[in-house]
Amino acid sequence: MAAMLLIPFFLLRFGLMALLSRPALARAAAFAPVTGAEIPAYWVYQLSNAALIIALFFLQFTGGPLLLGGTALYGAGSVLLAASVAGFCTPDENGINLRGAYRYSRNPMYMSYFLVFLGCAAMTASLLLLALLLCFQISAHWIIRAEERSCIQRFGQDYLDYMKQVRRYF
Repeated sequence: MAAMLLIPFFLLRFGLMALLSRPALARAAAFAPVTGAEIPAYWVYQLSNAALIIALFFLQFTGGPLLLGGTALYGAGSVLLAASVAGFCTPDENGINLRGAYRYSRNPMYMSYFLVFLGCAAMTASLLLLALLLCFQISAHWIIRAEERSCIQRFGQDYLDYMKQVRRYF
């Protein structure tokens, strides 16, 4: 059952974060305030996230090149997730995460989710999972915009400078 892929994902996402920094776990659970078009995007994000997880309980692994490619994507996403969590848990003295993967992307954790679940979609040859992932990723863009607005309000010029130096995505 493909749901077993959730075990390492949750261990990295929540277990590693809790091990490295309980305050980071609380920060990660807090969503920035959403407004306007971000409000429906927030609900699409939450529903597609839940649907991605639930769908894996009903899917089986495929074979051949899709399994191999999916495994590589899942592995790359898991490594990026671990690096993202480590960086998130160790913000700089000003509070901004600039370590590890955050030197290259302002949102490496979201990118890692995409790779992990793209790998899951490939390993299960599931177009449904792929469609859910696309809904998740498109709606995540709106969540990211809300987070950036919140970071600008919180960190001011330091975050604006960070935005100029580091891409939103890779």
